[in-house]
Amino acid sequence: MSTLDFNAELAAAGANVKNRWGALRFFVRRYPLGAAGAVIMGIFLFAAAFAPWLTVYDPLSTNAAASLARPGTAHWLGCDFMGRDVWARIMYGARISLMVSLGAMLLGSGIGVVVGLLSGYLLGWFDLITQRILEMMQALPLLVLAIIMAAALGPSLHNTIVAIAIPLVPYVARVIRSNTLTLREQPFVEAAKAIGMPEMRIAIRHVLPNTLSPLIVPATAQLGSAILVEATLSFLGLGVPEPHPSWGRMLSESAAEYVRTAPWLVIFPGLAISFVVFGTNLLGDALRDLLDPRQRS
Repeated sequence: MSTLDFNAELAAAGANVKNRWGALRFFVRRYPLGAAGAVIMGIFLFAAAFAPWLTVYDPLSTNAAASLARPGTAHWLGCDFMGRDVWARIMYGARISLMVSLGAMLLGSGIGVVVGLLSGYLLGWFDLITQRILEMMQALPLLVLAIIMAAALGPSLHNTIVAIAIPLVPYVARVIRSNTLTLREQPFVEAAKAIGMPEMRIAIRHVLPNTLSPLIVPATAQLGSAILVEATLSFLGLGVPEPHPSWGRMLSESAAEYVRTAPWLVIFPGLAISFVVFGTNLLGDALRDLLDPRQRS
């Protein structure tokens, strides 16, 4: 490689970095609340990834001498009735809550994309039957359907992901189907049919990539809903079982009996849930305004 080519590539790389920083600065200036939401989500993702280095306590180890210890220098957020450090359980609980919510969102979105794409592209009897099933699922609130699924499957980590993912399918399928109905009439689809390309290849190669961009906003909104549903299921004893430290289970263990004598057992897990859902909603609203031209001023 000549020196001239190397300098050209270096200049192009520098221009890309400047463009990215410029886009980031524009996002922060134009959508400050969305940037704040991104920062909040980044903090919780950092806590989930580096939980072993952010606390010296094991979230599962008990200490009778520290039972219901108040927040202090030894235990920043106090201890629960079994002497387990609340700070450690919140840090490790971020892993459980985010893993379950992200897994449920990805699984529900994946199934919804497949169902919505096939329903909108094939139409006919398949679309008719699929839409009636989705309407029946949407007739029940998200939380109610998740409770029914969790009660039927039983409390476990994987079952909780499935129980939250299934109620999310209709919302994604509706978005993908509406976009597919528009795209299947576009000239590039007609051209692909004219040259004899198979229908499924057209749907996967040409229609599917163009339907994924509008999915970002509902997927982000569903992430916040999934976090709330996971906390509710764990609170009811239908979600993530012991010994996994879950924010909802921390509330379930402490809300009724220790809310007056040890309020930190309820306040700090509740704040963690509130902040992560708040950050997710702020980021989702900003992405909606950024990606939807109709929302721009």
